[in-house]
Amino acid sequence: MHYFRVVPEYWEDRLRKLKACGFNTVETYVPWNFHEPKPGQFWFEGMANIERFIQIAGDIGLHVIVRPSPYICAEWEFGGLPAWLLADADVKLRCYDEKFLERVDAYFDVLLPRLKPLLCTNGGPIIAMQIENEYGSYGNDARYLEYLREGMVKRGINVLLFTSDGPTDAMLQAGTVPGVLATVNFGSGPKEAFVKLREYRNDTPLMCMEYWNGWFDHWGEPHHTRDAQDVASVLEDMLKENASVNFYMFHGGTNFGFYNGANCQQKDKYEPTITSYDYDVLLSESGEPTDKFFTVRNTISRYADIGELELPEPIGKKAYGRVPMTEQASLFSQLDRLSTPVRMANPERMEKLGQDYGFILYTTRITGPREKQELKIQEVRDRALVFVDGQYQGVIERGNNETKVSFAVPPEGAEISILVENMGRINYGPYLKDCKGITDGVRHGFQFLFDWTIHTLPLDNTSLLAYKAAGPQNSPAFFRGILQVDEAAKDTFLDMTGWTKGVIFINGFNLGRYWNKGPQSTYYVPAPLLRQGDNEIVIFELHGTLEQPAVTFADEPKLG
Repeated sequence: MHYFRVVPEYWEDRLRKLKACGFNTVETYVPWNFHEPKPGQFWFEGMANIERFIQIAGDIGLHVIVRPSPYICAEWEFGGLPAWLLADADVKLRCYDEKFLERVDAYFDVLLPRLKPLLCTNGGPIIAMQIENEYGSYGNDARYLEYLREGMVKRGINVLLFTSDGPTDAMLQAGTVPGVLATVNFGSGPKEAFVKLREYRNDTPLMCMEYWNGWFDHWGEPHHTRDAQDVASVLEDMLKENASVNFYMFHGGTNFGFYNGANCQQKDKYEPTITSYDYDVLLSESGEPTDKFFTVRNTISRYADIGELELPEPIGKKAYGRVPMTEQASLFSQLDRLSTPVRMANPERMEKLGQDYGFILYTTRITGPREKQELKIQEVRDRALVFVDGQYQGVIERGNNETKVSFAVPPEGAEISILVENMGRINYGPYLKDCKGITDGVRHGFQFLFDWTIHTLPLDNTSLLAYKAAGPQNSPAFFRGILQVDEAAKDTFLDMTGWTKGVIFINGFNLGRYWNKGPQSTYYVPAPLLRQGDNEIVIFELHGTLEQPAVTFADEPKLG
């Protein structure tokens, strides 16, 4: 389970359930972008307090495996790499590039001293740490892997080090490090996977570092599920081999904020991951034991004495009902509150303007008259809403050739505005270097358009907005309502039926993205995000909404 996908108030609950299922160790990635949001600015508080997470695990009798950055994949934004690395076009990722390694060293100089006192060699619970993640799926720079290994050792990391890769020749040849434990990742076929691992390491313990017992979802695709008995059967095959196994995941959690990643194995097929990271695993997104929990526990009990089942008290759920969104603020009326504009010849990418996440608005003026022609955005990343004189014209989506926008220009000319959403940087595969915004110019017909005014919109402070009474709205707008909680708050699920696409904020906390493409239609709201009394709900809706906008809080999830 990943501490950065679970509110810290629930870490102990989830870890106790992990132990109750029969596991003796918890594994977590460490996302670099979560801990160093800006160069040299580090965050280890709240959800980023990895030391506290590890201490809790140790206090309840669990060992800990840590898989630090630089790269983690994990369906996490940019695979955990900080977006600000892309501000310098010359930086080469995940290789022996001096600019890249300089930033890795600066990060390790802060992260690893925090972990060192928690190593088992110093009396702590950390028994092993990973050097890089599934590197054989990406590259073959052995010098880079050795540099990371040496960097960990010289900073005092003296526990077991390991690598993890897919069970293929190419991946094991390129991803492993001499003298370092090699492990493999898979969802089925353990016998074949371990045979392949034995070809490269015939005298070391067998371990599946990621047993994929569920799977993640993309927008617009069905929710993934897997039969519990099938999961237990593959686990038993591994236990019969006397192998160690780490379940990926035991508990998935939530891609809060703008931290979801995306897949793109083919250049024109961009697939962003949804907000829920339920993963259909042993604990649900909201922490409830599933059928897999009990089936897996039963299997483990045949190989180890795990005692009687003891679970923490259930966390209550509540349907708070309908909340009218009584106030609204048009995005275009709030630009000066949210952003300071810059004027540039070209519609530059987000990273060049110092922006990591959120939205970016490009505005220019075009002379007229002009006949109807297509507006061509070269390399839009990832979804652009087009407006002419404030009127919505359509959407242009990355990798979707069916989304096109064409318009004529009247004699007096027209103002063109393009609102681009960063829907999550690619976290795996050959197109990892994924800049956002408009990366290669805009044309109306054959003619490139220049002289742009640009507003960066990270949406990191919704308290700046000024609202008025809500009404019909057909352009991007913020909607505000108040949820009244009369007693101690409970977990709930925000049902966004009737809304189209946007972002949810609860008391200023970015809960994540919603989209009526599904598969999910509810969004998990942990009780610690709420408070007794008034709770501010802000919805940033990109498209039109109902005549009387409202949201509904339910007591059950709908994941598709």
